[in-house]
Amino acid sequence: MAEEYVPDYQVEDYQELKEGQATILFPKNNEVFYNPVQQFNRDMSIAAIKTWRDIAREAKMERFNKSTNPVKVAPATKFTILEALAASGLRSVRYAKEIEDIDYILTNDLLPDAVESIKRNAHFNGISQNLVRANQGDAVSVMYAHRDKSPFDVVDLDPYGTAAPFIDGAIQAVKKNGLICVTCTDLAVLASHNHPEACFAKYGGNPLKSEFCHELALRLVLHSLQQAASRHRRYIEPLLSCSIDFYVRIFVRVHDKPIMVKTVASQTGIVYHCCYCGSYATQPFGTIDPGNGGNPKYHIAAAAAVDRICAQCESKQNIGGPCWLGPIHNKEFVQRMYSNVCRDGPSAYGTQPRMKGMLKVILEELSDAPFHYSLSELCSTVRASCPPLTKVNSALLNAGYRVSGSHTRQGSIKTDAPPQVIWDTMRSLVKEAGRSSKIIEGSPADKILAKDIVTDISFKDHKDANPESRRIKLVRYQMNPEKNWGPKARHSEAPKPAKPDSKRKQPGRNGALEEAPPASACEAATDASAEDELDSVNNDVKKLRTE
Repeated sequence: MAEEYVPDYQVEDYQELKEGQATILFPKNNEVFYNPVQQFNRDMSIAAIKTWRDIAREAKMERFNKSTNPVKVAPATKFTILEALAASGLRSVRYAKEIEDIDYILTNDLLPDAVESIKRNAHFNGISQNLVRANQGDAVSVMYAHRDKSPFDVVDLDPYGTAAPFIDGAIQAVKKNGLICVTCTDLAVLASHNHPEACFAKYGGNPLKSEFCHELALRLVLHSLQQAASRHRRYIEPLLSCSIDFYVRIFVRVHDKPIMVKTVASQTGIVYHCCYCGSYATQPFGTIDPGNGGNPKYHIAAAAAVDRICAQCESKQNIGGPCWLGPIHNKEFVQRMYSNVCRDGPSAYGTQPRMKGMLKVILEELSDAPFHYSLSELCSTVRASCPPLTKVNSALLNAGYRVSGSHTRQGSIKTDAPPQVIWDTMRSLVKEAGRSSKIIEGSPADKILAKDIVTDISFKDHKDANPESRRIKLVRYQMNPEKNWGPKARHSEAPKPAKPDSKRKQPGRNGALEEAPPASACEAATDASAEDELDSVNNDVKKLRTE
């Protein structure tokens, strides 16, 4: 048996950073290699993978016990993970030390110094090279190379910026019923109207400047995942979709069920959103008729009964999507993950209080009501003071509708009530408190308040108006964790020494020797590339590091 490779390093040359059960060595002169804000991402990922592992194992054992094959073989209990874009290897080291029953983790990165960091950190934490297998390669090529003979049980994508270039490879590199974990940090593209062309190119849909922009970001990424899966007759099941700080983190299970691919059109569609009052309506692309004898029929959806002008305030409407309109969470999965996090405690997860709060709010969310309103925006529209959220929730519940919050925004109202009922509630509030003198005649606010109230609105306290997560005082909406928080600058390799002859001859397009471009031209090209990449990250990042 060959001896393991031992990386050459001196501990005193590095700073030690502890997260979970891992202690990582980071270069003292490289502040971008570690982002402490992302600990929540890694904690959530460990809890999600553990929950998926337990559910997958139980499903395998159930099939095994039901089998009548006399030579049946007990299913394997170990599983494999691919971390396609590993950087320092912190995530893989934590997975190896904190998740049981892992066969091996293929920890990949394109940069040689990142691969050395992976080897160094695995060795420093006493992890064998057979468990954490450092690999240098292009992430897409690595995933395609494993799609046929050796796919992975779990594929983790945590890129700098968008995950769009890696989605198709991940869909093909994961096993049947496997788990894909996806991070996208380009919310400047996904959750605003600044770059609709970039969002459509990457994710196949348009974003909206709206109260629900972060939920729409989740649904755009899910749409991109499902479109990639459908081409290979695969179907994604969203298990948990989180909007966190400056990024989204999504966990989906991938099924080999061509019959389920037929339902995708009915779970995909567009959303109409009023630019002024925030009213919205969704329109799926297909419908499903149950049919006779259990043979469903699939139809093209009828045109939406929505005008280009909002029925409430007569302002124009924008179109967002196409996006995923189906459930974005599996409540059974989330409940189990929540129970596990509560059981394991803060010793297992450094961010456990926030994990409990977010998972509890997600459990309370209505799963069949895409998108939401914002109480502050509703009140601002009609120039009214903001009442307690429980007062508006009570009115909707008393009117016979369901209501919840959304983990994507504080003060959100997710409900199955139509816009007419929402605005009848706001008209009743204004009638009770008095109309603002600042409302101009003929303005959208005036047009909303001029309509008659047709819904019986009662603000009597309802027992379900105050959600449990709020009553037990969980950490539901985290404040900014630290000063100047956000995504760090992109990591790059150490600069290489410049070559003395910058005007060396090199082959041209026709084979003739040409002079290399001057350094200023190369620098300009590099700067332009950096500016393009900057569109895909948080607005807080003002400068991109380049070689």
